[in-house]
Amino acid sequence: MKRGCPYDCGLCPEHKSHTVLAIVDVTNRCNLRCPICFAHAGAAGYLYEPTQDQIRDMLANVLSNDPVAPPALQFSGGEPTVRDDLPELIEMASGMGFQHIEVDSNGIKMAESVDYCRTLKEAGASTVYLQFDGVTPQPYIVARGHNLLPIKLKALENLKASGFKSVVLVPVLVKGVNDEQVGDIIRFAIENHEIIRCINFQPVSITGRINREDRDRMRITIPDLMRLTEEQTDGLIKKSDWYPVPTAAPVDRFMSNLKNIQYVDFSAHPHCGMATYLIIEGGNVKPITEYFDIDEFVKTLDAANKKLERGQQRRAKMTLAAASLKTMDFGMFRKYILPIFTNGDYKSLSELHHKMIMIGSMHFMDPYNFDLERVKRCVIHYVTPGGRIIPFCTMNTLHRRSVEKEFAQPLDANKITPPADIEAMLNNYAIENDYVHKIKTSFISDVDYI
Repeated sequence: MKRGCPYDCGLCPEHKSHTVLAIVDVTNRCNLRCPICFAHAGAAGYLYEPTQDQIRDMLANVLSNDPVAPPALQFSGGEPTVRDDLPELIEMASGMGFQHIEVDSNGIKMAESVDYCRTLKEAGASTVYLQFDGVTPQPYIVARGHNLLPIKLKALENLKASGFKSVVLVPVLVKGVNDEQVGDIIRFAIENHEIIRCINFQPVSITGRINREDRDRMRITIPDLMRLTEEQTDGLIKKSDWYPVPTAAPVDRFMSNLKNIQYVDFSAHPHCGMATYLIIEGGNVKPITEYFDIDEFVKTLDAANKKLERGQQRRAKMTLAAASLKTMDFGMFRKYILPIFTNGDYKSLSELHHKMIMIGSMHFMDPYNFDLERVKRCVIHYVTPGGRIIPFCTMNTLHRRSVEKEFAQPLDANKITPPADIEAMLNNYAIENDYVHKIKTSFISDVDYI
């Protein structure tokens, strides 16, 4: 520590949480020129694109961290798919030991080819983290400059055809732009639950200069999202169904104590994110709280953890088993929860997630709502070529430009990825727009919403 938080990010000794998700920006090139983005190579004025050797060193660095290596990795950018060697990077990361590998994308390259999607899948990609701002053209026209909805639908179709069973929809939520579509985005995910595993709503982070009036006009918060979700799903998901990220921490600690293996600890600050789950069985859709008294279960885990710490393993298991029968549906416990505690592996957790849709939100900070306590608890970290590991919000608010410029290349016309020919793609995918006409404001369809 030299200057104090948040200037010493590296991580510095003031940081209280280890890496749960590692992010590697593989390029700042992009095949879009979104009006809301100033980070692509053309606007930045330099090319940031680590070599394969640099990325290998970055991954080795984060995997060497104590007390536990992060199991999850996200390749981000820019637009990662503009790198021809992205499949090689995914294969390299998989071979180094990452259990879950995500690719951030606007979906343009994936919409072009099933074969490309299949190449990513075969290389070891687990999930596509797909920019998805709404179910009508307007949010895309405002935020991205084009109606990208048909391209998003085609990308989902191709990903499904190539064998992907896990896509995260990522709407950047802006008041007055797409906040009226929260319920419809959730409905879209339910109707496409064979491939959509999660919606991660991201309330807009305002990283540029802006006056108070414009900021208030755009600003939306996690409590706003929770209220909008209840209103726009006709009460399917209530405000009381949401829980902060560290609710999962007692589960992690119980598994670590039980198996004597260090698992990642979801010890993020409670203001960073909230989530709930929808369980889909036999055409029925219910929030997880219909099956599961989460508050009582967490209390039970705390009690069981204390017994484990005293070496009373048998008593801890009995405490958990007895409480599980009281706090959750037995069928759910037997089919989904028990295998996680028994096996304690990624496969069991993955199988559980494939029976559900996670509805979550991460509100990344900007200069106008910056909170050092949140910074110190960040569990989503950027890995950089110089060996530094930097919390998400400080990277994007303070450190990005200096880090990238240190490893940047001079920019010339040959190094700028030209924008995709969106209009030509839209002509090809016009028939994919049929879904838009099905969107209703009420939750009435062939799916039984309870």
